[in-house]
Amino acid sequence: MRGRQTVRDMILSMLAIGGVVFVGYLFIPHSEGSGLKAVDYRSSAASAKRAAPYPVLAPEGLTDRWKATSVEYNRDKKRPDAWHLGFLTPAGQYAAVEQSLEPREKAITDAAAGAKAEGGTTTIGGQEWQRYQGTSYRALVVQSGSATTVVTGTAGWDELTEFARSLR
Repeated sequence: MRGRQTVRDMILSMLAIGGVVFVGYLFIPHSEGSGLKAVDYRSSAASAKRAAPYPVLAPEGLTDRWKATSVEYNRDKKRPDAWHLGFLTPAGQYAAVEQSLEPREKAITDAAAGAKAEGGTTTIGGQEWQRYQGTSYRALVVQSGSATTVVTGTAGWDELTEFARSLR
């Protein structure tokens, strides 16, 4: 008789603990989405536009489904006057604009490792953007004065083109 009470008490205790854990699970917030934290890039873009020796480009008019995830303007000697703005696209891919005074080929290989000209171009805002395909990233590239602008990422050509069209 004593042995049965011990087993029964153990089972009741486990059910009680399981109930507490279940109730706790219901009330604790759960992570949803990609886990990436969205950043507000507008003030950084405004500061970069004042500081850069070239017209810094940032998107305007993208839907709320585009999430800015990284922003940076470098003034150091390693990458002088380099602008970076990265996004998570509506399709869950990565897209970024990279601008700098680096030589064109260096800017392209920094943004899309192993990039080779694909031969195609895309006209955006009256400018011909050249297509490049890298090992992981693809890129659209345009030269504006001394600055090289690279729109790059894992996103497809349609999303990269939409992103490039939004740049002002």
